[in-house]
Amino acid sequence: MGREELLGRLERVLRTGGRALLTGPAGVGKTEVALAAAGRAEGRGETVLWLATLPADHDIPGAAAAALVASVAANLPWPDPAAAEDGPATPTRPGAPAEHGHGNEGSAPATANGTANGAGGAAGSGSGHERVAGALATVGPVRPTALPAQRTDAAVSVAVAGSPDTAPARLGVTASGVLDGLPGPQRAAVAMLCREAPPEDGGWDPIALRLGIAGILRALTARGPALLVVDGVQHIDADSADLLRFALHLAPPALRVVAVETPQAYGKSNGYGGADAHDCRLWVPSEADVLLVPPLHADEIAELLIHHRLPSRMAGRIHKASGGNPRLALAVGRSLADARTPVHHAEALTLSGRARDLARQLLGAAPSGVRQTLLLAALALRPTAALVRRAGRPNAEADLAAAERAGLVSLAEDGTVAFTAGLLPSTLVHDACWAERSAGHAALAEVVDDPVEAVRHRALATDAPREELAAEVAEAADLARRRGNSALAAELALLAAESTPGAHGRQRIARLVDAAEEAARAARADLAMRAATDLLARDAAPADRVRARLAVLDTAGQGLTGLDEMYVHAMEDSEGDTALRAGVQLRLAVKYVLADGDPARSRAAALESAQLAASMGDPRTAAQALTVQARMERALGSPDAEAVLAQARALEMTERPAGVRNTAQILTIRHALFDGRLVDARAQLNALLPLVQRRGSVEDAIELLSTLAEIESRMGPCGSSLAHAGQALALTLEAGLSPGPAWYSLALAETAGGSFARAASYARRSVQASEEEGDRVFLSRSLYALGRVQLINGDVAAALETLRRVEANERAQSTVDPSMLRWHEELAEALLAHDEVDEALAVLAEVRPVGERLGRTRVLLGIDRAYALCLAAEGRTDEAAELLAGTASRFADAELPLEQGRALIALARVERRRRRRSAAQGALQSAAALFERAGAAPWLALTSEAPAGPAVEGGPAREETPPGLASLTEAELRLARLVGQGASNQEAAAKLYLSVKTVEARLTRIYQKLDVRSRAQLATALRP
Repeated sequence: MGREELLGRLERVLRTGGRALLTGPAGVGKTEVALAAAGRAEGRGETVLWLATLPADHDIPGAAAAALVASVAANLPWPDPAAAEDGPATPTRPGAPAEHGHGNEGSAPATANGTANGAGGAAGSGSGHERVAGALATVGPVRPTALPAQRTDAAVSVAVAGSPDTAPARLGVTASGVLDGLPGPQRAAVAMLCREAPPEDGGWDPIALRLGIAGILRALTARGPALLVVDGVQHIDADSADLLRFALHLAPPALRVVAVETPQAYGKSNGYGGADAHDCRLWVPSEADVLLVPPLHADEIAELLIHHRLPSRMAGRIHKASGGNPRLALAVGRSLADARTPVHHAEALTLSGRARDLARQLLGAAPSGVRQTLLLAALALRPTAALVRRAGRPNAEADLAAAERAGLVSLAEDGTVAFTAGLLPSTLVHDACWAERSAGHAALAEVVDDPVEAVRHRALATDAPREELAAEVAEAADLARRRGNSALAAELALLAAESTPGAHGRQRIARLVDAAEEAARAARADLAMRAATDLLARDAAPADRVRARLAVLDTAGQGLTGLDEMYVHAMEDSEGDTALRAGVQLRLAVKYVLADGDPARSRAAALESAQLAASMGDPRTAAQALTVQARMERALGSPDAEAVLAQARALEMTERPAGVRNTAQILTIRHALFDGRLVDARAQLNALLPLVQRRGSVEDAIELLSTLAEIESRMGPCGSSLAHAGQALALTLEAGLSPGPAWYSLALAETAGGSFARAASYARRSVQASEEEGDRVFLSRSLYALGRVQLINGDVAAALETLRRVEANERAQSTVDPSMLRWHEELAEALLAHDEVDEALAVLAEVRPVGERLGRTRVLLGIDRAYALCLAAEGRTDEAAELLAGTASRFADAELPLEQGRALIALARVERRRRRRSAAQGALQSAAALFERAGAAPWLALTSEAPAGPAVEGGPAREETPPGLASLTEAELRLARLVGQGASNQEAAAKLYLSVKTVEARLTRIYQKLDVRSRAQLATALRP
């Protein structure tokens, strides 16, 4: 996943030079990339050889070369010497191993058929033969989803060439015939290498052995192109490396080679970096040959988690912990999935078990001195090589350079140190004893040049709480806040509370409250939860408990499910405190709509919160509550929504909010978006965005970018929509927030200007994340985005199922206003495409009066488009064409070019049914011009296809509809073509996701409309 570009580069390198070296840290996915390349080669009919080594092979002479020869012999069809008199054997395609394992990039592989023959020859402890262990090789089809198999070292009785005991039943390199084309000395040398002949005095002939290996590879490529993958080249023994270098030097161009390397930074290393006891290089690589396999981006990690059925809502935090390393990411994801209770956004990640063990394996290879240097870097707030050196590590630069070669850290030009994965410093600190951590912090406190950092290290160097120190830390927290470093301020505020002695109980509780609220302002859910947990375990006043709980709720993001107990206790503790009760009711109003899907209850809670806040002279809380109330009034179809929103805006003018997220100002912009006043909405956002990007919080920036992307996905430019949605997603994942809303925005942007396939992928991710979070609002939105793109792609059955889920969710939430999520027109079109005309008309008839009552003119235009398609389905094509032409014109007046283009595509479809080819072509050309100006690439592609129904992106143009079929609906036409092509009723029902009875009834109508009486007559009627 996320490796398409790298795979393309790999194939280009192989085509150009025939050799490629894949390198990167352990677990980054090098083997997966090689497997994908091998799968593509096998798909082209090439022979694929896979040689994977183990660390033990490094010190066993000839192990890798023997395994390669044995594999070729065991898995490729060679002429049978016993049958030579009857003519040459007919080659057959080698079969794939029955089971695959992960080789060097994963778990222990399974055994390949026949691979043990030869390389693991009979060798008891007293036989005098060296046992060839560890190396593995498989030959045959290799698929990207499968991994190479490993041979066993079980002893196998093998006959030696020329022995009187030779029998056809015995297998091995010699018996396979692979050596038959070699001269005698070469044949004998290879047999000795594979332990199928006793060693002669002085060992095998090195020249004969070199030529023999080269001859085997030449014979292999004589059958056709071949790809050799050497996985774990750093483990190849010196003798095998020498043999393979020579053989590959003489190999014909038909043999291409991929070497997979994990750099060894300490002690034993390979020829690609650092000194080594021997050179493992199979060739001298040029810069063009070497391909670094990079870590995955956060969005690619999310896709990986979804593929492995792991929670994706934590994708951003998992990416930080893993540094994009797929193996680490999956380990962290499985730790979260295996947790006894779901990990909330406000809790620290569960980094234990397999995840910690993998981090320890990576760190354990480092010498003790390097680990001590890395521990100091992990303890520092802003680690640099110079800082670590001054703190007592004189060889810091050398240690950090070695760690960089191992992929543990990266070093900038100025010496700044950054760990490649958050799990690494966390594990270093976790596994260090208190004395080591204390000494490290004490040393750093003496050498850092920032007083705030010095105070932090002094506090962390002691476990004895002292009020003087706590006061210093609290002062440092204030200084960090004034500098604008809210994350550091939150950490220091909590540290100040934890440094306060127990005798100063009131002071500690006050500092814990400050720490929780500071963490909420910094969006540090983990620190807010730590502060609240500590406070709630103490004898704190009810007001302090409420403030701490509210801080946790404010950092929960979309994930409000599972926090019911916190709301209940907050309500109990706020009894009698009007100001706090207003704050609790405000948070409940948000919960009722997001987690419970109950806008009416949310409206009531928001109204109570606004009244309580107003009575206490708290305009900020009142404005927030009125904003929530206005949002619910709109959803419930109340005419009071705009008046309530105006009240909230007025209060914001007098009491400026700290940010813009969830403010009346943003809701005003979203109302303009719902109403189709896109130019006005975009102008307001563009004025706000620079200010927020300079001084606002990350959540404010995400809110603005997502809303801007949604606006541009409807009016263009679609390229800007993609860019803004991508920025919102990147910020979301970086901040560790729930990615569901950002994936929804990106799904809309991809639908408008990217790819329908990617849009569906992002929508599915948003659905999964919203379900994991229990977010009812964004679940409906993401399902709508998915159903819409499924409909456009022509997957009618899936679209109908998805859009029915939207309908059920929205009805369960009592949502009335159709402008907030325009699913009605999409559901009607899906029903129509499924030949459910009456139900489609019922959906439109239900929503039209609501849209007219509320004055939702843009919604009514979408309803008109869907209604025109219903008219066409009923055979009233003249009325349909007239309505669609008028609808397209009104969309133009409303400055909605993508909607106008979609109406024109529908018009072209109807004109084609009216047999007005020129009018249809004109409508398509007009739509194409609109889409081209807006940058709506996937929609532009639709205009080049015959408009016979919902399109499949990148698919062929649809068949021309014969004139006699104009009376059929699209659903009837699809069934008619299936049956005309020979499908039975049962087959057609399965393909169209219908019951057999529905197929029979629909087929009866088709026969009546076309006046045919048999399938043969139907097939004739379908011909142009």
